[in-house]
Amino acid sequence: MSEVTGSYAAPAGAGATAGVIHDIGYQRYTGRRLSRRYSALSMYTHSVRTAYGLGRSGKAKIFPFIVVGIVFAVAVIAVVLRSQFGRVFINYLQLADGVTAPLLLFVAVIAPELVSRDLRAHTLPLYFSRPISRSDYAFAKYAAAATAMWLLLACPMLLMYIGGLFSQNGGFAGAWRETTEFLQGLGYAAIFGLIYAAISVLIASLASRRAVAAGAIVGVFLVTAPVVGVLTSFGGDTLQKVAPLLNPVTLVQGLQVWLFGGNGPDIGSFGPLYGAVGVALIGVCLMLLLARYRRVS
Repeated sequence: MSEVTGSYAAPAGAGATAGVIHDIGYQRYTGRRLSRRYSALSMYTHSVRTAYGLGRSGKAKIFPFIVVGIVFAVAVIAVVLRSQFGRVFINYLQLADGVTAPLLLFVAVIAPELVSRDLRAHTLPLYFSRPISRSDYAFAKYAAAATAMWLLLACPMLLMYIGGLFSQNGGFAGAWRETTEFLQGLGYAAIFGLIYAAISVLIASLASRRAVAAGAIVGVFLVTAPVVGVLTSFGGDTLQKVAPLLNPVTLVQGLQVWLFGGNGPDIGSFGPLYGAVGVALIGVCLMLLLARYRRVS
C-alpha cells in the first residue's frame, strides 16, 4: 500500500469546527513475518492466560482464582497435617480425586470462554502477520485448556512435594519415594487435563453461547454417572468392572488405578482396555473438533 500524504483544513466560520487531516503514513508492512508455528504458539499462550483471567478485567479473574484457592487450600491442609502428625493424610493422587467437582466446574467455564466467544463474534483476540490455519486454532485451544487443567493440579502438588521433602526423615530413599509419587501425581494431572479438555472444548465448539456450552459440558459429565452407578450395583462381575468406562470421571479414576495403583473403581484386569478407551476418546474428540472447525465460517 502506498503512502498517503497531504493535509486538509476545514473552513472556519460561524458554528464550524476547525480540523486538520494529518499524514499518518500508511505504508506496506516491512517487519519480520514470523512462522505459522509462532502464530499457533501465541494463540496457545494467550488462551492459557485467558483461562485464568490474566490480562482481563477483575471480574473475569473471580471464578478461576476461587477454584485455584480451593485446590491450594486442600494442598495446604495436607502439608500442615503431615508436618504436625508425621504421616500422609492426603497424597498426590487423592488430591486430584478430592477436587474433581471444582475441576469439572473449572473446565466447564474455561472451555466456552476459549472458543464460544470467538464463534459468536466471528473474530479472534489477536492480530497475526500471517493467517493461522483452522487446525492450528483448534489444537491451540485444546492444548491451552489441557494445560490450564494440568497447572491447576500441578502447582498445589508442587507445594505438597516441597512440604513432603521437609517433613520426611527417610534420607535419600525417602526423597526418592516422594519424588516418584510426585511424578505420578503430575502424570495423573495430565490425564485429567487431556481427557477433560478434549470433551469440553469439543462441546464448547458446538455452541456460541457460553452459558449453554457450560451447561452442556456439566451435563455430559453428570448424566452418565447414574448409569455407571446402576450397572456397578446390579450388573455382573465383568459389567461392574467395565461400567466406569461410560463416565469420564470414573474413566479417569480407572486409569489411575491401572497406571499408578491408587484407590478407585475395581477394574480387575481391564486396565489396558481403560487405556485404549482413554486414548480413543481423546483421538475421536480431536477429530470431531477439527471437522467442526472446517465448517465454521
